[in-house]
Amino acid sequence: MEERNETAVSEFILLGFPSLGEKLNIFLFLILLLTYLITVTGNVVIIFIVWVDHRLHFPMYFFIANLSFLETWFTSVTSPKMMLNFLSVSKTISLNGCMAQSFFYFTLGTTEFSLLMVMSFDRYVAICRPLQYATIMNQRLCIQLVLGSWVGSFVVISVRMVLILKLRFCGPNVINHFFCDNTPLFLLSCTDTSWVRRADSILSTTIVLSSLCLIMLSYVSIFFSILRIPTATGKQKAFATCGSHLTALAVVYGSCIVLYVRPSGCFSLDVNKGVALLNTVLYPFLNPFIYSLRNKTVKLALREAFGQGTANLFPNL
Repeated sequence: MEERNETAVSEFILLGFPSLGEKLNIFLFLILLLTYLITVTGNVVIIFIVWVDHRLHFPMYFFIANLSFLETWFTSVTSPKMMLNFLSVSKTISLNGCMAQSFFYFTLGTTEFSLLMVMSFDRYVAICRPLQYATIMNQRLCIQLVLGSWVGSFVVISVRMVLILKLRFCGPNVINHFFCDNTPLFLLSCTDTSWVRRADSILSTTIVLSSLCLIMLSYVSIFFSILRIPTATGKQKAFATCGSHLTALAVVYGSCIVLYVRPSGCFSLDVNKGVALLNTVLYPFLNPFIYSLRNKTVKLALREAFGQGTANLFPNL
């Protein structure tokens, strides 16, 4: 054991996708770079337009702006390092950097589940209890819900990280993934990980399934309320909006259930890497379009802001 302590791992190698050729690596780098820039730009635009346009100063847009802020950071936790590794010969990450990446990935992911619950509750109140909406979803409650989501997630994942930091790494240092996910880290630990695995599995399963159940409960209530809408046009519009939201939820929850809820060993790490791309790249990319850029009020605010900006920059046009 003393010999192992002398060779304690101070950095890891992120294996990524080693079977890809050089040309394909460059191609994927360009695709991921474009996706990342669109994701960040879309979310920043949403935050800006919600902040400056008084027509968007309502609970729904307040929650959407918070989700956009979160998605900007969530995709930034993994995407830049993954893109860099497509072009780099050295794919190393320090032990502290790996732990920090793991902490922020799971913290922001947990916060996202909390915000999605809050947003589904907001839509439930708006559709099922419209006359009481302004009273229930007041400014104080909205701020409390958002702060509770952020602070609660940081506290919960901090407790998880206390367990993770007790693991020791003194053998192989190659992580078969493009970021520091929990499963490949557990495989590299030279200490007994059975109790950490069990605790991590219970925590992940509880967070994912409990939030999913509460969200689906809200949408089931919304579904029955939509059925009572007298006009076919109103029903079609409501179902289209809910359908796009449920599609996004299917992507994020489907990928997280495969990655963190299913029994260990069901899928290979290569499959996990493919599924993780849905969670870290595709879902953050889709969010601005699903929750904001399809909204008529947001599109009108964007057109007016763009028109005003163009007029200020080019007054002679």
